Amino acid sequence: MLTIKRVPTLVSNYQEDVLEGNVMGCGRKCLGKCCMLVSVLPLYAFKNDDNEPIENDIQTLPEEECQMSFLNNLLLGLWEERMSQGLFRYDVTTCETKVIPGRCGFIAQLNEGRHLKKRPTEFCIDKVLQPFDENKFNFTKVGQEEVLFRFEPSTDYKPQYFSGMRVNGGISPSIVAINVSPIEYGHVLLIPRVLDCLPQRIDRDSFAIALHFAREVADPFFRVGYNSLGAFATINHLHFQAYYLSVPFPVEKAPIQKILARMGLGGAGVIVSKLLNYPVRGFAFEGGNGSTARDLSDAVVNSCISLQKKNIPFNILIAQCGKKIFLLPQCYAEKQALGVVDQELLDTQVNPAVWEISGHIVLKRTKDYNDASEEYAWKLLSEVSLSEERFEEVKGYISEAAGLQAEDDKNINPEKEIPDSPGPQVASHMPPDCLVLQ
Repeated sequence: MLTIKRVPTLVSNYQEDVLEGNVMGCGRKCLGKCCMLVSVLPLYAFKNDDNEPIENDIQTLPEEECQMSFLNNLLLGLWEERMSQGLFRYDVTTCETKVIPGRCGFIAQLNEGRHLKKRPTEFCIDKVLQPFDENKFNFTKVGQEEVLFRFEPSTDYKPQYFSGMRVNGGISPSIVAINVSPIEYGHVLLIPRVLDCLPQRIDRDSFAIALHFAREVADPFFRVGYNSLGAFATINHLHFQAYYLSVPFPVEKAPIQKILARMGLGGAGVIVSKLLNYPVRGFAFEGGNGSTARDLSDAVVNSCISLQKKNIPFNILIAQCGKKIFLLPQCYAEKQALGVVDQELLDTQVNPAVWEISGHIVLKRTKDYNDASEEYAWKLLSEVSLSEERFEEVKGYISEAAGLQAEDDKNINPEKEIPDSPGPQVASHMPPDCLVLQ
């Protein structure tokens, strides 16, 4: 049961001056520390119980039995409110989107102006771990009107919503804000402990917040993504991205083969599989029967920390309401620097970050969109992928870091066609403007 509490949002004249940016001399609301300490924001306090078992099977309920979660409704309502206020750089619902014919079902979007309106990358791309630089753009500089709500753990293991809650001194809130250059409907940023100015790197507490975000929204068409430095993160301030897409991502449908596992008491544990029949070599993490969110989170986090230390760029997709997590190491930026990427691919100006690697490709030119084919998508993503030899090396790092044992999937017969993995069906609850052309 969600508890909703409405808290008066009384602010003194001095505090109003700070909220308007007058004290800081910036002329607009911003998230600077002076500003945030006296600001009042909505707070969604999520149920903080990492020891609950993960339900692995996504049940396909009749439409009349499906209910959107409170957080799902809250996020969409506030996002649409910001859209009506004109806070986005363009109307993403007018961008053409289609499913490319072919086995994988890659998705192409035409977004001609996004790369011109996005902030440029302001750091070197050959190091996964880099210190935070307050002189570069970071999320303390975004306008407060872009912030939707705080997202933080509940103190009593029950989800609660406060319509207005003051940010007390000494607290660095985790916030959800709009992405002003959205890729899709409901595109938001999750910024853990925004005032601590954490660099873009995975840590245990922040990843747990991202996993809870996916679980609390509880919509299989809402996915949470992460880009490391070197894997096309453009801002070195810790953040995750998330948005709604009304069809399955191709990576969600890719066949998988179990390769690693860690089993606990009663068979509970974590299973790691590799993607099959997909252009990018990657890993899919899932909880075994009776395993908990913490089991799954720890396995992914330990793996990511190992890759960060070894300077291996990677992307993460949290799918199926947090029940399945894809870890996708990549080497595209390295190949670019070495000058070994086909010029035809470079001309498209596609930077394969988490969404592209997962099969949702944002194209900048009408010609590329009109000509988009499965052959093109496969060629692009194949350039992103590690070699088989390098992938096996990374598999070893992950096995050691997460305490996993080698596991052979005896159900896979390489001589037979491997069926696709189940994914969410086409969403019927999304607004008509957001449905992908079939």
